[in-house]
Amino acid sequence: MKSSHSHFNDQTNHAIRRLALSLGITLAFVFVEVIYGLLANSLALLTDAAHNFTDVLALGLSWWALRLATRPSHARRTYGNHRAGILVALVNSTTLVIIAIGIFYEAYRRFLAPPEIRAGLMITVGVLAVFVNLATALLVRQGSQHDLSMRSAFVHLMGDVLSTLGAVIGGVIILYTGLNWIDPLVSVLIGFLILWNAWGIIREAIDILMEATPSDIDIDSMLLDLQTVKGVRGVHDLHVWSINQSMRTLSAHILTEDISISSGVAIQEDLADLLSRKYRVSHATLQLECEGCNPSVLYCELTDQTPLNLNL
Repeated sequence: MKSSHSHFNDQTNHAIRRLALSLGITLAFVFVEVIYGLLANSLALLTDAAHNFTDVLALGLSWWALRLATRPSHARRTYGNHRAGILVALVNSTTLVIIAIGIFYEAYRRFLAPPEIRAGLMITVGVLAVFVNLATALLVRQGSQHDLSMRSAFVHLMGDVLSTLGAVIGGVIILYTGLNWIDPLVSVLIGFLILWNAWGIIREAIDILMEATPSDIDIDSMLLDLQTVKGVRGVHDLHVWSINQSMRTLSAHILTEDISISSGVAIQEDLADLLSRKYRVSHATLQLECEGCNPSVLYCELTDQTPLNLNL
């Protein structure tokens, strides 16, 4: 039977190969879209090419983060390199914001002086882009629910699917109406879509880096559940945070009666099972204390222990 670490490495290696294939396809299509965007004089296609290039960066960084995650933990990084993916997700989403700002600026210029658009070429390349982006998005979809760096790459790619659909629709409208200002309008809508997706990733990445309690965990409910375990008389100094999107950890002091070590182990195992099954906490550090140690606060206040020099 494979260990959990071996299973993790197998899944990660499959994800690395899918990311590499998706990266190659996307990079090749960026060059195609830039060439035809210039020929069609279409900002919507050039905008999508720019977004696709950020996808190349996103996929490359996600590939790198997954490679790091397979390395074992060591004395300097006792949790391993799992948070590399969070840093990558933050970088990916930040580049999306920068790209969106550039899109808004260029769209503004084109609203003032709409250029002539070759709508037929814009539609043809746009349809091709929809299929390419959808294929690459499906390559990285598996595992994106539990890995923020992969989800940031997946969101990039699915954003492209929607934005290229918008470019196609804009091309059809221009073809039949001659309203060239539709092209920068589509670009503005794409820009807002990019910002919306980027904000969701940034917010979640910052929460993890700040070691916030996962959004789907209700601490009050968790506290009540912990106190239902046989032998638990109280809980304090409770902390719940995430290493990455799928790895959660917890530490707490558990109040019990004055019991033997073997009895305490049974309580810890029951608590760990509850936390894993109901709250998906994969690593729990539980310190048992007798009832006489009962403090007055649930959460521990961390303060700087360096003594202050008050001599004036």
